[in-house]
Amino acid sequence: MTERGGSRVHERWARLRFSIIGALLAAPPAKGALRAALAQLAAREWRHPGTGAPVRFGVSTLERWFYRARNEQHDPVGVLRRKRRGDAGAQASMTPALRQALLAQYAAHKSWSAQLHRDNLVAMAETRSELRPVPSYATVRRFLAAHGLTKYRPMTARQTDGALAAAARLEAREVRGFEAEYVNGLWHWDCHHGSRKVLTPRGEWRTPILFGVLDDHSRLACHLQWYLAESAETIAHGLSQAMQKRGLPRAAMSDNGSAMTATEISEGLARLGILHQTTLPYSPYQNGKQEVLWGSVEGRLMAMLEGVDDLTLGRLNEATQAWVEQDYNRKHHSEIDDTPLARCLASPTVTRPCPDAAALRLAFTRTERRTLRRSDGTAVIEGRRFEVPNRYRHLSLLEVRFAAWDLTQVHLVDPHTGAVLCRLFPQDKATNASGRRRGLQPITAAPGKPSPSPSRSPPPPARGIGPLLERMLDRQAATGLPPAYLPKDEGDDV
Repeated sequence: MTERGGSRVHERWARLRFSIIGALLAAPPAKGALRAALAQLAAREWRHPGTGAPVRFGVSTLERWFYRARNEQHDPVGVLRRKRRGDAGAQASMTPALRQALLAQYAAHKSWSAQLHRDNLVAMAETRSELRPVPSYATVRRFLAAHGLTKYRPMTARQTDGALAAAARLEAREVRGFEAEYVNGLWHWDCHHGSRKVLTPRGEWRTPILFGVLDDHSRLACHLQWYLAESAETIAHGLSQAMQKRGLPRAAMSDNGSAMTATEISEGLARLGILHQTTLPYSPYQNGKQEVLWGSVEGRLMAMLEGVDDLTLGRLNEATQAWVEQDYNRKHHSEIDDTPLARCLASPTVTRPCPDAAALRLAFTRTERRTLRRSDGTAVIEGRRFEVPNRYRHLSLLEVRFAAWDLTQVHLVDPHTGAVLCRLFPQDKATNASGRRRGLQPITAAPGKPSPSPSRSPPPPARGIGPLLERMLDRQAATGLPPAYLPKDEGDDV
């Protein structure tokens, strides 16, 4: 209970009582004069601490206050507080039968409001006499609040097994805020469906998707860009730009979407030395900082574009880059009590240098094994044949790296070290039809090792019977057994 003035009513009552009898404690009256002093105080009017109306107190009341405060050595004001009722919070009107019925009803319908719970109790009381009389709505609401039985708001409309498990976990586990200690110690990245449609060159209205990367410590927006689809290609494209702008982070957090956890993305982050962590399924509150960023995007950026009728993707991206660099990153953030840009520059960092664009493009690829077709020296990748240099013709299994969205960059790699051996190109049947063929190159001894020197000529092939067969003939002759076959049509020996 807090009334006007900001302090609790019980505390203001204690201060009023102490101010009345405080003078008697500071200058105790002479023996036998206490009664007269209390009578003078009882004749005066005082201001009620709750309503402000004039109020008086009897001599016996003032005498009780006086002795209670005088006998307390440590907190004479505290003992003058109003006593808490012995049945406070017990809600005597909630009988055991009502409590059990309400708890069972809440367990079955956690999304109901307190008013709906009370109305259903009234309906049940018509057939169950032990539930009568039904307490008021305020009593039901206080009972639910005292037991932590708040209205359940589902995180998703789909009541799948995963969603139900996430809801049960949220009820059983506490939620705590966290923050990385260093700049680029942790990145958040996610996608957001825009509230405005853009006009494409083909004359179509499309809903754009915003990909955003946010630094956990400084709240700096590392990169924002709108796309027409959420795919692994757009994720790799956006992450590469964020890394080229801000450097490589140590860890990154995203949700469990198929684009976020694609093989190209997970393997690329691992090659770059970035720990990829995903939020729990159906738990968007774990990426709450990113949700705050989306609120700023819709509340400020998109609000200033509401007068643009023919908004295009290029114009939207141009406005987004200007807004994030000139407004969001330079605007005071209440959570960190600073601007994201200033905190990023002033805080300790664990940033690593970012490789060039070619290295990033090679990093965000998937590694798969393919069988070498010995008939024409090709390997099939995503339904297309790629020619393998003939110096690797002795390999039966090939390890290749590629991105499913870009087959112009396919590489053969060493399965032991991961080093790139060469680039593979699609088969060109038209060129091969000319009949020109290259000579066979020396076979590479092992993937990643140099080929034998071409100046050292190979030894001439051996002539005659092989050593093993020669030994077998000698052993057979040494046995002294007759021939094991009858010769026929062998010239003079017949």
